[in-house]
Amino acid sequence: MRIILIGPPGAGKGTQAAAVKLRFPVDHISTGDILRENVRAGSPLGLKAKEFMDSGSLVPDSLIIEMMRERLAKCPAGGFMLDGFPRTVAQAEALDELMKEMSVSIDAAILLEVPDETVVERLCGRRVCSSCGEIFHVTGKPTEADGVCDVCRGPVEQRDDDREEVIRRRLSVYHKDTAPLIEYYEKSGLLRRIDAIDKPGAVKSYLESAGL
Repeated sequence: MRIILIGPPGAGKGTQAAAVKLRFPVDHISTGDILRENVRAGSPLGLKAKEFMDSGSLVPDSLIIEMMRERLAKCPAGGFMLDGFPRTVAQAEALDELMKEMSVSIDAAILLEVPDETVVERLCGRRVCSSCGEIFHVTGKPTEADGVCDVCRGPVEQRDDDREEVIRRRLSVYHKDTAPLIEYYEKSGLLRRIDAIDKPGAVKSYLESAGL
C-alpha cells in the first residue's frame, strides 16, 4: 500500500497516520522528519540542506527528491504513507518518476478536508509543554492548572507558529501550492476526499473498506 496524505496544517495528518499504522504495516514518511534526520546525521544531502535552512531559504526540490529516493528504498513490503510530499505539481511529477524507477505505483492520494476556520480554532488553541512536549488544547484538552503540564509540571505555552496570523499565512500558502496538486491527482483518478473533522480514524476506515 502506497498512499499520499494531503491536507492543510492542523488537518490531523499525524493523527490519521498513527491510526493507520496500528492496522497496516506501513511507514509514515514526513518531509520534515527526513530533513531533520539527514541534518542530524550529517549526511551529504543533510549538509547541503542545512546550508539552505540556516540561511532561511527553502530547500530545493532536487535535494528533497534525493532524500525521498533514499528513504523510499528503505520502506518495508507493506508500503508507505507520504506526509508533506509532494507539495507541488513539480514534486508530484518527480514522485511519479521515482515510482517508475521502483516499478511500483501510488494507490491513492487522500485529501483530508477540514475548513480553514476549524484549522485556525484547532491550532490557535493548541498548547505545548516546553519540557516534555505533551500537547494540550485550551478547550479540547485543557491542563488541570493554567499553564502547567499535567505530566511533568513544566510550563505549557503557545508556540509562535500557532498564532492566528501565522496560521492564516500558512493556510494561504497551502491553498496556493496545493490546489494544483489536488487537481493533478483528481485527473489521474487517484484522489480520494475524506471528511477529517473529528474523525481520527477516517483514513484507516477508508483503507479497510477499499481493501488496500
